[in-house]
Parts: sequence; structure tokens; C-alpha cells
Amino acid sequence: MSAADLHVPVLLDTCMDLLAPALSESSLFIDATLGMGGHTEAALTRFPHIQAVGIDRDPAAIALASERLAPFRDRFTAEHVEYDSMDEVVAKHGKPMGILMDLGVSSLQLDDASRGFAYAQDAPLDMRMDTSQVQTAQELISTSSHGELARIISVYGEERFAGKIASKIMNHPDRHNLTTSQLADLVKEAIPAAARRTGGNPAKRTFQALRIAVNDEMVILERAIPMAMDCLEVGGRLVVESYHSLEDRIVKKAMQAGSTSSTPLDLPVDIDKPPFKLLTPKAIQADDKERLANPRSASVRVRACEKLSEGRRS
Repeated sequence: MSAADLHVPVLLDTCMDLLAPALSESSLFIDATLGMGGHTEAALTRFPHIQAVGIDRDPAAIALASERLAPFRDRFTAEHVEYDSMDEVVAKHGKPMGILMDLGVSSLQLDDASRGFAYAQDAPLDMRMDTSQVQTAQELISTSSHGELARIISVYGEERFAGKIASKIMNHPDRHNLTTSQLADLVKEAIPAAARRTGGNPAKRTFQALRIAVNDEMVILERAIPMAMDCLEVGGRLVVESYHSLEDRIVKKAMQAGSTSSTPLDLPVDIDKPPFKLLTPKAIQADDKERLANPRSASVRVRACEKLSEGRRS
């Protein structure tokens, strides 16, 4: 099965419309989360004069996306790096006019049971986006104290029963060899029945938390958003799709900081024009039609900004 069959990009037209004013002529586009190449394929098709660079930490994603994008081989280059190394990519390829980030776990990773991201099928607890890194989710569980495990589940999963879940995990007789389905069962046992009646699978937040911790996602994102804004050419645009509140808060904070003047309110003249313009005062969400067609769009939040000047860093 091809990458195009495996993955339907979320809010594809919305993202392309936001990028369009910056990519109308010959310019560079960076897809900072290449995945299976759906967004890059759309950009290369819609904007026939651009060059594109796709960044991903997952070698399997790069291989699939490169196959999908073979018809554009003279306009597309893939780079196996994390997106907080975008400055290195820009030093090599030049400043972009458009940058897209589609955050979180990809369809490729979710749908491959052996990667250990999902609880629907039993598999080892891996959860590494970059399979060349050392620490897996199982190793994280095996080496963490109760307090550290509870903190990870509470902070990154926003799970109110984090302490009980951590206790269930720590007390399991075979904690060092848990599988995805065993972990999901432990989480279910730890959460009171009344709290399990709404909100989908009760293991969702715990799996999210472990995935974020294993891949250091929030720390990387906090570095990557200001770096992406700094890397843009003047007139360029950054579009970011996030899927939970932790990601969205980081994106919102960085974009608001870059688009807010620091001139005191009592001064009649703006002495510090912000270097960015916020294109999405409120995050864009999927409508009912999109959610029905693509269930993974249910939680998406899209934010975008435009670079007006080099100015101060965001």
C-alpha cells in the first residue's frame, strides 16, 4: 500500500490557503514534519515554481515519502533531522518563504502496530519516532520512579489519575516487559468506572504522555517554533497544526510574542513594531464535514503567522 493510501492530511486545503500568499512565486518551502509526504505533495502540485525540503526524524517516513514524491525529485529534498535543527537545514538550502509543521504522532507510526504507539493491537512498548534513538517507552517505564512516572503521566497526559496509574504500573510483577495491551489494561483498572464512561479509551492520555516523554516532544517544540519563525524570509509564513493543548499553548505563546508590540500603552507612537503578524487570531478547527471524512482532525488546532521584518526574535 502506498503512502497516499495510508495517509489523508488534516485540513490540507486550509494549510495550503494560508501558505499561498508566500508561495505564489519561486521560493523555498520546508515541511518540518514530512511524515508520508501528503502536505509536501499538495504544495509541490499547487505551487509549481517552488522547491521543497522535507524534514523528519523517522527514517521509515522519509523512505515512504520519498517514494511518493518521486515525480517531484528535481524539486524535492529530504533531510533526516529533528525540526529543532531547522537552522542547519536553512544554512544548507537557504531561507524559506513557507514552513509547515503538522505536530504529534503520524499516521505511519500509529498504524504500524509494531511501533508501539497504539493500544488497539498488542505490541512491545516502543514509541520511538526515531528508531535510531536508544530509549523506548518500556525502558522509560522500567527505569522511572513512581514519582517520575506519575509526573510524566500528569503533566504530558493531563491525567488526573496519574498517581493511581503509576502505582498500578510499578506494582505489576512484570513491569519490565509490559506490552501495549497490558499497559492499556492497567490504566483501565486504575481509573474509576465512572470516569471511564466518557472521553474515549481511558489509556489515551497515558499513551500520549509516554510518547511525548520518550521523544522529548515539548522541549523540542519549544525550541523549534521560535527557530522556525526566525528562519523565515521576510514575507514568509509559518503554519502549525497541533493536536492537544500542550502543543497548542507553546505555538500560541510563541506566535503571540512575535506579533505583540512591547511599546507602553501610554505612548502615542508605536516604537516597537512587532516582526510578525498573527494570521489566526483564533485557532482554526476542523468543521463537521472534515471530522466525518477524517476522524484524526477532531482535535486539530491550526495557527499561522507572517514575518513582517527581521526585527527582534519571537
